[in-house]
Amino acid sequence: MASDKPKYRRILLKLSGEALAGEQGYGIDPEVIAAIASEVKELVDLEIQVALVIGGGNIFRGVAAASQGMDRASADYMGMIATVMNSLALQDALEKIGVVTRVQSAIEMQEVAEPYIRRRAVRHLEKGRVVIFGAGTGNPYFTTDTAASLRAMEIGADVILKATKVDGVYNADPAKNKDAVKFDRLTYLDVLKKGLQVMDATATSLCMDNNLPIVVFNLTRRGNIKKVVLGEEIGTIVQGE
Repeated sequence: MASDKPKYRRILLKLSGEALAGEQGYGIDPEVIAAIASEVKELVDLEIQVALVIGGGNIFRGVAAASQGMDRASADYMGMIATVMNSLALQDALEKIGVVTRVQSAIEMQEVAEPYIRRRAVRHLEKGRVVIFGAGTGNPYFTTDTAASLRAMEIGADVILKATKVDGVYNADPAKNKDAVKFDRLTYLDVLKKGLQVMDATATSLCMDNNLPIVVFNLTRRGNIKKVVLGEEIGTIVQGE
């Protein structure tokens, strides 16, 4: 049952880069990014502390480039820089509607973003600012899912909200299989054993070791982020036994 009182005090919202592309499939759709910004503002208005991690797949996919012969580490660094571009775009959209936002990058680029400093990030959150973590973990071979898990632990987030295009985790792709069954609740071990598309194994293991719940939900339905934060049971929750 949802209430007017938020279930979580500090959240980490994980967005895929593809989410920012909207229907066009690549690049950044200004309407989509404005809609996401307005939903984040609703959370800030509820005095929820919000951090974000965004992927870079709408601009550049390191894994795809590596599979075509590019050096994996180089490709991953390019992917990390793509996430900073997305972070700056979302920062702009948030600040246009009056939400004070900071981008912290794991790869130093002081002209456009602060370096990632954990204590400073926490201080921003305590002051009601939204913090966007760019450039993944700063290391190749780690996904932005893993970056989201890592940053969530570091800032002491209560939950990771993983925004997707479907309304939770299924046993098969619901777009391709009409008999796909949705899970309301899963354990971390279920996800790892069944190889379910929640987050990659490194990210899931990190959450399991630190008992950090993950809620997978549909971003494309307006108001869903607020519903999750107010405790409405939408999507799929992944937690311990």
